[in-house]
Amino acid sequence: MRALVVYCHPRADSFNAAVRDVVLEKLAAAGAETRLIDLYAEGFDPVMSGPENAAYLDLTIGTEHMAPHVAAIRWCDTLIFVYPTWWYGLPAMLKGWLDRVLLPDVAFLMPEGENGTIRPGLRHITRLGVFTTGGASRLLTFFVGAPGRRTLLRGLGLLCKPGRRTAFAMHYLMDSSTPKTRARHLQRVARQMDRLIGPVPQRQEVRA
Repeated sequence: MRALVVYCHPRADSFNAAVRDVVLEKLAAAGAETRLIDLYAEGFDPVMSGPENAAYLDLTIGTEHMAPHVAAIRWCDTLIFVYPTWWYGLPAMLKGWLDRVLLPDVAFLMPEGENGTIRPGLRHITRLGVFTTGGASRLLTFFVGAPGRRTLLRGLGLLCKPGRRTAFAMHYLMDSSTPKTRARHLQRVARQMDRLIGPVPQRQEVRA
């Protein structure tokens, strides 16, 4: 398993950091090769400039400007996001990462012919995980439509391998959370990671 974890939070002491740590611990226990992209720590620029957008649309953009991130996407077979839900959606930093890294001929193939549609480019990704927190209640989040979750699990998910494993966990009402609810949520994250990873093959003893 080759797992890419995309982490997005501006504070090192956030609860999302604890969620990230559970995710990384589970991957390590499963023997996965893991790469972590910490968007705020590396100072990722989420802003797509006008010239970049023009090159994106006329397919002259290439991948050199996002080379390390594109290489990580092409390398992984497991993609996991850890982030806070703000205004029911993705933080601008993470949305900008999607805009600038999931390029044509990387995440998807452009339409062939008139009135065509894009074609998936992430068929090598067999596992997709989303772990987030939010201040709203579960009911209100679903009433609004949970756009962040839908962007990743549905929109991005459609570009991945059919039949992929998925996992999702969100701590709702984060602003009124308690040590008990946070501990319970970390247990939920651990269970979802077990589901995402699947059975870990047992090593067989070699007898002389």
